[in-house]
Amino acid sequence: MEQVLRTPLCDLTGVRHPVVQTGMGWVAGPSLVSATARAGGLGILASATMTLPQLADAVREVKERTDNPFGVNLRADASDAEERVDLLIREQVRVASFALAPSQRLIGKLKDSGIVVIPSIGARRHAEKVAAWGADAVLVQGGEGGGHTGSVATTLLLPQVVDAVDIPVIAAGGFFDGRGLAAALCYGAAGVAMGTRFLLTSDSRVPREVQQSYLDASVSDTVVTSQVDGLPHRMLRTALTDAAESRGLLRRLPDALRQAVAFKALTGMSWRQLVTDGLAMRRAQKLPLSRVLLAANTPMLIKSALVDGHPSAGVLPAGQVVGMIDELPSCEELIDRIVTEAARRLSGAGGAWSLST
Repeated sequence: MEQVLRTPLCDLTGVRHPVVQTGMGWVAGPSLVSATARAGGLGILASATMTLPQLADAVREVKERTDNPFGVNLRADASDAEERVDLLIREQVRVASFALAPSQRLIGKLKDSGIVVIPSIGARRHAEKVAAWGADAVLVQGGEGGGHTGSVATTLLLPQVVDAVDIPVIAAGGFFDGRGLAAALCYGAAGVAMGTRFLLTSDSRVPREVQQSYLDASVSDTVVTSQVDGLPHRMLRTALTDAAESRGLLRRLPDALRQAVAFKALTGMSWRQLVTDGLAMRRAQKLPLSRVLLAANTPMLIKSALVDGHPSAGVLPAGQVVGMIDELPSCEELIDRIVTEAARRLSGAGGAWSLST
C-alpha cells in the first residue's frame, strides 16, 4: 500500500505508515516484526526474554526477511544493557525503544550512531525528562494498555504529553482501528502503537487456541493486578489471576522462586545476572524486595500461556481493547485497513458531522 498518511514518526524512522507494533515478550519475534515492517509499520523486537546471542540471531533474521526499518525494545536496567546497545549499533538497527527510561549517556551513545531512541513512558514528567536527555520521540501508554500500565487514561495522558514536549509522541493504550489513529493524530500524536491488536493477527506466533481466548473476551474481562509479579499488570482475568489475588504474599513467593529457576535454565543466565537485574528493578521501580521476588513469575507465566499454549496455567497480558477485536487479519491487512480508514475519517468522509459556514 502506498503512503496515505505522512507524520513526523514516518520521517523519523523511515516507515511508510504511522503504526507501531510494540515489543511484547515471547510474542514480538522475527516473524511478527518482519511482517509488520514489510507492511510499512514499525515492528519492535522484544529482547527482554532473549539472551544476547538470541537477540543477535533475531536481529539478523529480521534483516534477512525485510530491508525495511524495524526496532528493538531494551530493558534499560538489564545488566547487559550496554552490550545490547553495542549490538544494535553494530547491526544498525533503526530504532531502540525502552520499557524504562534509559540513561542520558545511553541515549547519547545510540543517537551518535544514528539510531532513533524512543522510550516508553507513563507520565508527563517522565516524557519531559527523557526529552531533555535527547530522546527522539516518546511512546505514551495510557491505563487501557496491556502489560505494565498506569492508571491515567490515554485520552488524558496523551494531550498532557503532547503539550509538554516538542518531539513526536506515539499514543498507546486502547487503539485497534483507523478511528483510533485518526483520533490520536487529532490529539497531536505522530502515530499509534498497538500490542494486543498485533498479538491477534495471523502473523502472530501465539497458538490459535490461545488467540481464541482473547477473541472470546469482552472489554470487562481484563484486570489490573500487582499480585502476580509485584507491579500493576493488565491481563485477562483467569483462574490463576483470581487465585493470585486471594493468596497471601508468603504463599506466592515459593512459586515465584520456582519460576525464577525455570527462567534461569531457559535463558542460560547466571544467578549473579538474575540478582543484578532484580536489584536494578528494585531501584528503578522503588519496590520492596518481596515484590522483586514476585517479578520472577512473569516471564515464565507469560511463556506458559503465549508460547506453550496453556492459558489456564499462565498469564495473558491484554489491553482493554481486547473486547473490541473479533478476527485475525494479517499485519498487512490490518495496517492497510487502519491507515485507509484514518485517512478517510480525517478527510471528513463518513463522519457524523459536517462543517458549516
